[in-house]
Amino acid sequence: MNREQQNEQLDLAWQFVERTGVNVFLTGKAGTGKTTFLRRLKERVPKRMVVVAPTGVAAINAGGVTIHSFFQFPLAPYIPGGSFNTKDEKYRFSKEKKNIIRTLDLLVIDEISMVRADLLDQIDAVLRLHKDRHRPFGGVQLLMIGDLSQLAPVVKDSEWNLLREYYHTPYFFGSRALQQTQHVTIELTHVYRQTDHTFINILNEVRDNRLTSESLAQLNSRVGNRQQTEADSQFSIFNSQFGDGTIRLTTHNATANRYNEERMNALEGIRFSFKAEVTGTFPESSYPAEETLTLKRGCQVMFLKNDSQGSRYYNGKLGIVSAIDGEHICVRGIDDGDEIEVEPDVWTNARYVIDKETKEIREEIDGEFRQYPLRLAWAITVHKSQGLTFDRAVLDVNAAFASGQVYVALSRCRTLEGLVLTAPLSPSSVKTDAMVTHYMCTELEQARHTASHLTTLERDYYLAMLTELFSFATLESDFNRVLRLIDEHLYKVYPILLKEYKQAKERLAKEITAVSATFHRQYTALVMEAPDYATEAHLAERIHKAAAYFIKCLDDIIRPLAERASLDSDNRDIKERITEALYNLRQSFTQKRHLLTRVVDHGFSVSTYLKDKAVGMLSTESTAKRTRERKPSTATVTKVDVERNADILHPQLFARLRSWRSQRAEELGRPVYGVLTQKSLIGITNSLPTSERELLRMPGFGRKTLEMFGQEILAIVREYKEDMEQR
Repeated sequence: MNREQQNEQLDLAWQFVERTGVNVFLTGKAGTGKTTFLRRLKERVPKRMVVVAPTGVAAINAGGVTIHSFFQFPLAPYIPGGSFNTKDEKYRFSKEKKNIIRTLDLLVIDEISMVRADLLDQIDAVLRLHKDRHRPFGGVQLLMIGDLSQLAPVVKDSEWNLLREYYHTPYFFGSRALQQTQHVTIELTHVYRQTDHTFINILNEVRDNRLTSESLAQLNSRVGNRQQTEADSQFSIFNSQFGDGTIRLTTHNATANRYNEERMNALEGIRFSFKAEVTGTFPESSYPAEETLTLKRGCQVMFLKNDSQGSRYYNGKLGIVSAIDGEHICVRGIDDGDEIEVEPDVWTNARYVIDKETKEIREEIDGEFRQYPLRLAWAITVHKSQGLTFDRAVLDVNAAFASGQVYVALSRCRTLEGLVLTAPLSPSSVKTDAMVTHYMCTELEQARHTASHLTTLERDYYLAMLTELFSFATLESDFNRVLRLIDEHLYKVYPILLKEYKQAKERLAKEITAVSATFHRQYTALVMEAPDYATEAHLAERIHKAAAYFIKCLDDIIRPLAERASLDSDNRDIKERITEALYNLRQSFTQKRHLLTRVVDHGFSVSTYLKDKAVGMLSTESTAKRTRERKPSTATVTKVDVERNADILHPQLFARLRSWRSQRAEELGRPVYGVLTQKSLIGITNSLPTSERELLRMPGFGRKTLEMFGQEILAIVREYKEDMEQR
């Protein structure tokens, strides 16, 4: 067993993500395996998931996309209850993006410590808009990964002046939507990066804002000896203590760049520059390496990713450029002395798409960034050091401007002996945000009982999915909308159809809705009573029989009505509304029948149900798209549609008259009802008039219509009757 499998907290986190629908905050000290967990999760999780992060570099490191790019958010603060300007092309989702969200089970947010409360609420608003508006985050499960003791969210004073009216803190846990949900906190406590217990205790004290004077004194004992290095440059005074392999962590880019440039200038030799190759779409803000990499022989570098060709190097490995020309770079590892011939590597900028064949959410490459996976590494910023480990480091963190920076810098070091401070730390420089400390104390107190809740939450999730399967609320709502539109606007045109809908409504309530409510009580009791409910034979049998029963009911009651492609109306608004309502009813019917059929054929489990639900939604969407592409216009209707309508006695004649009406309307430049109303059309179809006098008896048929079109209509009717007689 590997170390992740032996970690109880990691195993607990996996079980919560896989077997429940509760939101999870996975936290832990630096070096406890959060990144490793995410990588394994992407390989194993049975749920449809998307990974996002607050910054471009964090997103690439996590193997995901940025929050703003996935959700197409503007950079402005979000005010709770705010609306989205969907007319703006930048914020309009494609059909594929909508389908990804509609079928999403799990949203992973990495580096959650940098995510602001208003951004999390903005995510909630979009997920509600495109998935389930009645549930926080649209019913999508959140996995939030990060350490609040590390880098904090960035919020300008002007933005906070706007947001403070709505939020008590800019941190993610201030989100209104998150506070409406049930979530568990799982803290990873086993530190893999450090093994020195004294140093681990000091890091814990810094992280928990309880640094003792003794621990502070131990840290400050690592301040460099300035007396022995006065002759050295102000940017290299500590190199003599460690030699090659020492990296300097600074709080500002300018300081790191200045230090690197000075060390480069001190080297003899020629500079060589290597320009990155960027193809497709790859935002400059997300570049994972320098667009133009400039190196000399003898410069200190750091690898920026793991070796894609083997195990020669890893992300964070330090080395010295031992040989270089315009086409080749050779790096000698500082720790092992191995000579590595470095080749350019590729980073990808991906977006999420739905595979047309498997219906799975997968990543599709939008752009590529090809460059040598190296950067100058005499100094880097604390921000860029996240996730890395160093044996020897100089910490230049006197100018720390955000809470968590000092902790991040300290926690990059493997040992206390392997770090040097440029100046003594004061108690105030290592303090963490008091609100974070209070929140984490509360969360971790509750987290002590997390494991005991797993069984209950797992059972609740199983019940929730079973209830969703046997709930017909959406189908009933869509059915009632069609019925209401017919009853209010089309009752004179389709009286027989209206009667069919009303009869079906009674059967729907009695044979489906009422039976579903009774069955809900039965399977709930069985699930609560059975210790191994997921494999309980009697429960499985009841689920199978219920699914078969409801399929038959749907086919008897709903199918004859749901599969009618269109109902006609002379009023364009009514026509559009009834078409949309019928489309929604057909979608609900098809999706529900698909899920029930899968249960009959394969049984019920949460993982297969989630997959079948997503595939079913996408399949019916695809079918509906094809239907819309060949959908009859307002002037034509398919024979099968007419034959399903009991209000039309002669469907072939109806189709001929409708086609004639469309042609005459186009010739005269008037709407079709300006030639012949729908009521007149159906009246003529059903009564087969043979004279002008009989035509005038048709509803809505006046003398002006008779003068213009009477003889043409009678000729069509006469021709139809002759054809019928010949048959």
